[in-house]
Amino acid sequence: MRQFIVTAFFLIHYYHLPAQYYIRGDVKDERNQALQNARIYQHSTHFLFYSGSSGGFGITSSNLFDSLTFTADGYESKAVRVKSDQYQQVVLRGLASNSTLQKPRLVSVTKNLPLEGRKKSFFGDESYSTLVENDFIKADKYPSTGFAVRIDKASYSNIRRFLNQKSPVPIDAVRIEEMLNYFNFNYKQPENDQAFIIESKLSSCPWNNSHQLLFLNIDAKKLSLDKIPPSNFVFLIDVSGSMDMPNRLPLLKAAFQLLVKNLREKDTVSIVIYGGSVGVWLPPTGGIEKQKIIKSIEELSPSGSTPGEAAIRSAYKLAESSFIKGGNNRIILATDGDFNVGQVNEKELEDLIVSERQSGVYLTCLGVGMGNYKDSKIEALAKKGNGNFAYLDDIREAEKVLVTELTQNLYTVANDVYISMKFNPVMVKEYKLIGYDNKKNISEDGTSELEGGEVGSGNGITAIFEINPNPSINNEVGILTLNYRLPDDTAQKKVVHLCNNNYKDFKELCNDLKFAGAVAEFGLLLRQSKYISAASWNDVDAIARGSLNSNDYLQNEFITLVEKAKKIYGKKKKKKDNE
Repeated sequence: MRQFIVTAFFLIHYYHLPAQYYIRGDVKDERNQALQNARIYQHSTHFLFYSGSSGGFGITSSNLFDSLTFTADGYESKAVRVKSDQYQQVVLRGLASNSTLQKPRLVSVTKNLPLEGRKKSFFGDESYSTLVENDFIKADKYPSTGFAVRIDKASYSNIRRFLNQKSPVPIDAVRIEEMLNYFNFNYKQPENDQAFIIESKLSSCPWNNSHQLLFLNIDAKKLSLDKIPPSNFVFLIDVSGSMDMPNRLPLLKAAFQLLVKNLREKDTVSIVIYGGSVGVWLPPTGGIEKQKIIKSIEELSPSGSTPGEAAIRSAYKLAESSFIKGGNNRIILATDGDFNVGQVNEKELEDLIVSERQSGVYLTCLGVGMGNYKDSKIEALAKKGNGNFAYLDDIREAEKVLVTELTQNLYTVANDVYISMKFNPVMVKEYKLIGYDNKKNISEDGTSELEGGEVGSGNGITAIFEINPNPSINNEVGILTLNYRLPDDTAQKKVVHLCNNNYKDFKELCNDLKFAGAVAEFGLLLRQSKYISAASWNDVDAIARGSLNSNDYLQNEFITLVEKAKKIYGKKKKKKDNE
């Protein structure tokens, strides 16, 4: 009798539970090529998923019938009514016009906020994307904002190059988020195999006594060496005539040789070159053959024009032909950015990269040179190629990027990473995101979307908001949501962090955060920000010296750069006063 009652109880409850179905399928283009990272929106749950490296996906559903919408950059979106117990084969059609290949993507965004104009910045023959500095935003009207999490560091070493040459820095060469990234401040390893750990700290603002700073630390897990997958590297090297200078091709040759010396047997290297013509210089070669790869690099010599478009297509084709499923498939493009044959403007290059990145191949860009250096083009390629961007001003920087921070720059732990921040208007009257400034050519478009970034192993990202506080006491400054996706995973994941009112005076902060404040203030001065009229180079110098880790070469070097900037900009001010 008791057994009958238990069985009846189980059956009653079982039949009242919602049935669970598993929607499986794949996403391809019209050429029957798998589309990786296609976005899949499930209407019944409002969740977003992504297709895997083979285009496949698997999504749970409580309904026999469900609705999915498929989107991918460069393709028409497609809404599908599906029966959950049937395998779905979804084909996306390519857009007819490259001019409509994708919506512009923003670095930071506050919904419905009026934005402005289109412009481009030049410094001699060098080109930079003109940036619109983030303004203060009223929290009661626009409490929610967001920004992409990226690990680019190119701006800092480029700034160093100008200051070492005793030259003022072009305003649009200064990207403060990349300056902060350069130092990996206050890094802590996430526990329990978590992908990220988040900390926040509220403090006074050293350049405005009535304001506060909210520091955000986002640290990515560090992969152990035995868990790093095999790599399929394609070195895409510019050997055109413009690279015939000591700080260009010779520097890159030395840099790549440093990387090769750290290859493992299971890694593979190919080389594509472009200069006059495009060709495969070295077919896929195992990491055990280091001397063969190094010899191949050493024999490179510069000549000819710069057919960048054809070279990029060739590199992607080679990377896909030697693709390692579950591995680290990455093109490393090294150039001064002076493409002069084929598609040469940023929009055309972006569209080309977006159409190619569906293959699951990442793109890291290394910039070199001066005089004709095209920062705007290289930066655009890295962002659209689901990768990162560094500038090599000397061999020491090459060693930092390709040896010391190899896993940070070349091994991904999360994709499509971005932060959503919702401020509490009771605590915050206005807020301003420092850095993460948008390009003018996309900030005018209110329909533009936020573009998440790729984050590598062991990266520590520091972001700073300047806050105009409300005169009230409350325990909650805001709520931070970190959105990301693991490599080869279809599901979007979230980490939610409550930013408490844990206020400390700036002088009482840990040295890392104080030094980060000095770097941010330095960047604002270099950008000649209208929001920092009370600050001075001496203030930056005092903060940096007061929080210096004397054993840290990079922090010591920063103080020398502040001294150089003080002399350069002090002369400019005296000249202006005399006039």
